[in-house]
Parts: sequence; structure tokens; C-alpha cells
Amino acid sequence: MPYPRLAATGRFFGRLWWLLDGSRRVVLNLIFLVIVVWLVVALLRGGAAPLGERTALVLSLRGPLVEQRSATARDTALAQVGAGRAPVSTQLRDVLTVLDAAGRDDSIHTVLLVLDEFRGAGLPALREVAGALGRFRATGKKVVAWGSNYDQRQYFLAAHADEVLMHPMGVLFVQGLGGHRNYYREALDRVGVTVNLVRAGSYKSAGEIYVADGPSPESVESSRLLYDGLWATYTEGVEKARRLPPGTLMKLIEDLPQRLAATGGDAARLVLEHKLVDGLKTRDELRDLMIERGAASADGKTFRQVAFDAYLARQVPRLTGDAVGVVVAEGGIVDGPAPAGTVGGLSTAELIRQARLDEHIKAIVLRVNSPGGSPYGSELIRRELELTRKAGKPVVVSMGDIAASGGYWISMAADEVVADPATVTGSIGVFALLPRADRALEKLGVHAEGVTTTWLVGAGDPRLPLDPRFNAVLQTHIQHVYGQFTGLVARARQRSQAEVDGVAQGRVWTGAQALERGLVDTLGGIDVALQSAARRAKLEGPPRVLYIEPDRSRFDRVLGLIGSTVAGVAADELEARLPGLPVPAAARAAEQEMGWLLRQADGNNPFASLAHCLCSPY
Repeated sequence: MPYPRLAATGRFFGRLWWLLDGSRRVVLNLIFLVIVVWLVVALLRGGAAPLGERTALVLSLRGPLVEQRSATARDTALAQVGAGRAPVSTQLRDVLTVLDAAGRDDSIHTVLLVLDEFRGAGLPALREVAGALGRFRATGKKVVAWGSNYDQRQYFLAAHADEVLMHPMGVLFVQGLGGHRNYYREALDRVGVTVNLVRAGSYKSAGEIYVADGPSPESVESSRLLYDGLWATYTEGVEKARRLPPGTLMKLIEDLPQRLAATGGDAARLVLEHKLVDGLKTRDELRDLMIERGAASADGKTFRQVAFDAYLARQVPRLTGDAVGVVVAEGGIVDGPAPAGTVGGLSTAELIRQARLDEHIKAIVLRVNSPGGSPYGSELIRRELELTRKAGKPVVVSMGDIAASGGYWISMAADEVVADPATVTGSIGVFALLPRADRALEKLGVHAEGVTTTWLVGAGDPRLPLDPRFNAVLQTHIQHVYGQFTGLVARARQRSQAEVDGVAQGRVWTGAQALERGLVDTLGGIDVALQSAARRAKLEGPPRVLYIEPDRSRFDRVLGLIGSTVAGVAADELEARLPGLPVPAAARAAEQEMGWLLRQADGNNPFASLAHCLCSPY
């Protein structure tokens, strides 16, 4: 009976062919995908038409300067073609990459810095870009800045150009630092809401806006020292870059009414006469000037140029070899996982763990730009960094615009802490807020009653008055968390806890002030941190830098691979309709601050504490 054997043999070879054919198709698909990706990369990067001589790099910055985009590549791509909305932003790392590459590129003759759509950053990030402009200029090439107007942050960058130009009808507005906050105690009292603030640290002013009608003397003292330090850094930077005598900006601001009257109200002429700008040019005059100094485009209609996004797409990162891994911690800190723009305790710790287990990553730089948040989330991140050091990999913290409270907490497991002189840091303190709306409900005729087995049930319920016993319990808990915080700092900074308490108490410092008080090790930008990490890991030559970021979708990975830097649609409608007016800005602040207070009324975890400075680097 040979036929059953033949049938079995046929089935065997049929299945074998099916497996082989399936494998063949998988391999062919993979080969096809590799070819497609290679062709795309070749077309957009290596295969792009070479730049002509005397090309100008047009560095048109859009939106705020960020460490890490919060929108996905898919969102920004859809926004660009009008199929969605995404916030426009520019990554700091991209600006530094482009400027450093342009300095080495013989085709790039000059950089044209256009800042009309730039929405600023903290002073440390501005100083990073100013430093990159300085490196570009050190190659003998020129930087020209032009703006229809300049606000304070735009002008800081423009001042670091070889030549600053402005529209003849433009206004340059440098006003100083600081500001006014809303205080809500009286308003909350009128509607029957009581906010109970429990804190550790006499300078821990976060939460004062809900329990007072003005700042405490400690808050005024701390803020004055902070803003005076930041303003000194700003004015010194501008005056040095523009070769102006020290005190020029302050004198101009103090005498502004008389000086502006002397020019007949011509604000552009005023700044030209006082050498804050070098010339007044319309857009067409700027175009003619760039053609004259550089070269005309192929059609002769403008100057030979390459846009920021297009030039960034030409930069091919190193893909092999040992690397320094960079983990970005930007935004408020929460306990669990979180998307880019917020620091998730679990998700950021997992990124650090991935970097620790990657044999090609020899050191880690934690780039911090955070005002803090959850102590527990902060500790998850700090602990993972501690384990990384125990595994033998160096850890260096690079502080950006702000690394305060929880942002400082996560920095306490590093071999070295690097801060910019203008970084806002410190704020070593803890607080909790317990809003109570029992009086408001009574006015509405609403009463909360029930039966409980212990007095702790409903301790965090905002409908009930605060039990004095729970207030005492919470104060004890907050003091304990503060002790944990100062203890971590004492061990990390190799000082006694009493010494740390003397510079803690919730007080904020500039990076320069923090260095004087032993809270950081070195002043510098992210380049200093990367060099330190590479040196500690004994890496030779310029290190390969690898950003460790959350897994992206296949769509995002493809866009990232082909160098897409598409941006989204510009910001919110209120800002567009009422640009710069103080009343809408104050209204937005009130909406955000009261929304934040309402989130603290969640009674599920009445023991929730916060290591947050509720402060801004601007």
C-alpha cells in the first residue's frame, strides 16, 4: 500500500515548502524594507544635492525651546499638512547639532538668525544656544540676526550675533525679570473654601498663593536674591556680547521715558542710537544685503540658503560604537508612567534601567528640566541612578532651566552635578495642600453625613472640615519626608544634615549661588556634562551621544529615521487674538492654578506630599 506513504511524503514536503516559502517572503520583505530605508536616507541625507558655496543657514526658531518634544512625529506631521494640531517647539539638541555642523561645513558662509516665531526658553537654554553661536563665530564665519521686533528672550540670542538688525518700525522690549502672582485667599474665603497648607521649610512658598493675600517675607527675600542673580547673568551676557559698558541696560530702562521722548517716540531709533542694534532693515532690504554678502539663489530671486529643518535632516548621527546615554527628565514628576513632557517615576526609571543594561552605553547623563512633583516618583528615578553607579557606570546630572525640589531630588545619585549659572535649583522642601469646601456646600444647602468605623475615614474628603488630629498626623509625615530629602542631600553632597538644612528650607537658588553653597559641583552646559561622562567612562575622542527615549510607533520611528523635523500649528487661539496682554495671561494663570488646586482635593490619598517648587525659570 504505497499510496498512504506517498500522501504523507507529499504533506511533509508541502509543509516544508510552505515554511521555506514563508521564510523566503519574510527575508525578501526585510531586504526590500532595508533598500527602501537606505534609498530614503540617501535621498534626504547623503544623496541630497550638495550645498553651493556661500550658502546661508537660515536659523528660524519656532515655538519654545525644549529638551524633548511632547508631541509625536505623527502629530506634528499631520499638523504640517493641516490634518491635525500639535504644539510647535524646537529641540535644544537640534539647534546645537546644526550650529556645530555648520561651523565645520565649508559650504555654510553665514547664519541668519530669524526670531519672530521664537517663543523663548529659560536663560540656561538661551545660554546654550548663545554658546553654540559663539563656537560658530570662532570659525571665522558671521552670524546676522534679524527681527521685526525683539522681546527679552529673543534679544538675548540676537545680541550674540555679529550684527543685529531690526525692522524700522520694530520695538526692542527688555523689561527685567520677576512678576506678580495671583493670591486667592480672599476669593476662596468668599466662596467658602478653606485651604490648609502643611509644609516643611520656612522658605517653601509653594502653596502660599492659596492661603495668603500676598507673599511672605521669606518668599520675598528668596525671590529677590534669585531674580537679582538671574538678571545680573542676563545683563552681563548681553552687555558683554554687544561690547556695552556695564549697567547700560539698567540705565536705559530707568531713563526710558525721557530717552524715548527725545527720539519723538521712535523706539527703533532709540535702540539704534544706544547700540542695542546695528541697523534697521525691512525684509526686502535684508534679502538684498544677504545676496550682496553671499550669493544669489539659482532663480536670482533671493539669496542662496538652506533652512534649519533641511540642514538638520542632512546630519547623520553615529550609529555604532560605545556611547554616552542621555535620559531627559523634563516637566512635572508623577509616580507612574508618563509621556514626553512629564517625568514619570516608573517610565523614566525604566529608561535609566535600559541604559544601564545596554552594554554599548558606558555612562549616563540625566538632563533635568523639572520643577519637581511627587517625592515617590522622584525617589524611583534617583534609586535607578544609584543602581547604575553601583553597576560601575558613571552618572552625570546636567541641569537645564530648572532643577528644583523633586528636580533636585532626582539629581542626588550622580558622580557630578553640572548646572548653568542661571539654573533655578534647590527648593529642598515638602508640602501638602488640603482644600476644604464644607462652608461652600453649607451655603448651597448641601450636607455630608455618614457612618464610619474610625475617624480616619474621610480624612481627605474635601466636603468635611479638617480634623485637627489628621492635620497633626500630616505635619508629622511631611516633616519625615523632608528629613528623608535632606538626608539624601547630605549623603550625596557629603555634608551634615544640619548643614544641608541651612541651605534647604525650601529656598531656591541660581546655579551660581548653588555652587557657592555646595549644592552642585560644576557650572556649565550639557556639553560639559557629556565631556565629563565620557572622561569618567574612559571613552576616547568625542563621544557618541545616544538619547534614551520611550519606544515610539513604527510611523514615528520611520519619520525619525528619515530626519523629519516637521513642526505643528502655532499655539492657542487666545494668545493669537490677544498677544502679550497681561489680563489674559493672568486669567490663564488663574485657570491653571485653580485647576491644580482642585486636583489636590482628591481624597483617595490624603497623605500625598509634594516636592514641587511651583516656580518658573523665566
